Amino acid sequence: MQQHRRLPVGDDDKLHEECGVFGVFGHEDAAKLTALGLHALQHRGQEGAGIVSFDGADFHAERHFGLVGDNFTRRAVMDRLPGNRAIGHNRYSTHGGPSDRNIQPLFAEFAGGGFAIAHNGNITNAQAIQERLQQRGSIFQSTSDTEVILHLIATSRGNRLVDRMVDALSSIEGAWSLVCLSSKKMIGARDPHGVRPLVLGDLEGAPILASETCALDIIGARFVRDIEPGEMVIVTPSGIESLRPFAAAQPHFCIFEYVYFSRPDSVIGGLGVHGVRKRIGAELAREWPADADLVVPVPDSGTPAAIGFAEAAGIPFDLGIIRNHYVGRTFIEPSEAIRDMGVKLKHNANRAILAGKRVVLVDDSIVRGTTSVKIVKMVRDAGASEVHMRIASPPTTHSCFYGVDTPERSKLIASRMSVREMADYIKVDSLQFLTMDGLYRAVGEEGRATGAARFCDACFTGEYPIRLTDFERRATREAEDLLGVPGENLVELTRIAKLG
Repeated sequence: MQQHRRLPVGDDDKLHEECGVFGVFGHEDAAKLTALGLHALQHRGQEGAGIVSFDGADFHAERHFGLVGDNFTRRAVMDRLPGNRAIGHNRYSTHGGPSDRNIQPLFAEFAGGGFAIAHNGNITNAQAIQERLQQRGSIFQSTSDTEVILHLIATSRGNRLVDRMVDALSSIEGAWSLVCLSSKKMIGARDPHGVRPLVLGDLEGAPILASETCALDIIGARFVRDIEPGEMVIVTPSGIESLRPFAAAQPHFCIFEYVYFSRPDSVIGGLGVHGVRKRIGAELAREWPADADLVVPVPDSGTPAAIGFAEAAGIPFDLGIIRNHYVGRTFIEPSEAIRDMGVKLKHNANRAILAGKRVVLVDDSIVRGTTSVKIVKMVRDAGASEVHMRIASPPTTHSCFYGVDTPERSKLIASRMSVREMADYIKVDSLQFLTMDGLYRAVGEEGRATGAARFCDACFTGEYPIRLTDFERRATREAEDLLGVPGENLVELTRIAKLG
């Protein structure tokens, strides 16, 4: 269940990844390395961050709102995290609101000892499981779907921790990449569809788990391999054991990781993200050329695609929009007058470059469309004679239920307007989106017909590869309330309506 909040100016018109995870086992500077890893993964979540360490006798936890650098650079904080093993988490909530009790890693004392868990993804049957557990007497301390996993482990009848984890994870649906820590081992696991990334690294013999390879780079660790979909790795002082305990499923890695979420210097699934984004831009230029003088990215996420577009089109690339990197999530509560400045708090047009030019603006996506309106106006006000917008992904028409903070579908501009209507709304001379086939070609497939077997593209197509149990239950209840018809009769009514 996704919770949506008012965000600081400029942040409410992008999709947001909810989490980054990181873990170190067997290094004397485990907590410090974890803090550095989380810093590299800051783009995956800016709401809060946490680290849990183990010193051989006790677990230690520090969880704070805000950015990693605002909390885990203080010596007093790091001194409270001793031990040679630690896991950490950056949070951007999709399930559960912004509360300190929802900041991960979550920690619990089981009969066999302490256990900490950090989760990237979204469990699509969490509410159904929680209701069942509460009926049996379970008491929940947070509103995070991750806590469901803790309760399932605690109530499992398995003898070993690993068996209990397998039992618990076999009960959940959705997307999950996990890093967990007990008194004896670190465990990494990825859902059978492999929706969210998880990689294994090595630093001088100390195993590392992380959401992306950029977190390995910052600490000088060696990339070993991707954790495979449906794989569980158990790290102990004796080494690393790999299990594949879950029922096989068709992999569906989130293709939007390549478009926007992952850092451009990461390597995901064997593909360099920056290179994919440049190829996306080249595909966009071939599909939707524009007679223009200049290609300008909407920084920073549109930059690699804009470079690829410019190279393929033979049109000069330049930074016609400058981003202010010092407006963060802790910016002052804006007054109404400041709020009206809108996107200018983060972006400003470079008038000397734009004046009199026919401009191609390249952005990664359009969500609500509100920021695009302001960006285009700003470019026109700077003197651009024409503005043509090219979007480095297909239209975002559906909400994500697998770990991305997405507006409800009615708030997505592409779900209610045609491309022509969006162009009129944004006030551009032309607007075009990358085709699905173009996106798949950029990741090395011939087109969607071959690539759809590898990726999740539900935000573009509405084809959800994993059941949306909680969403379906809520929809049924709402329909029952609206129609006064028991849920078991709704399927038959739907069938009759289709026949009619």
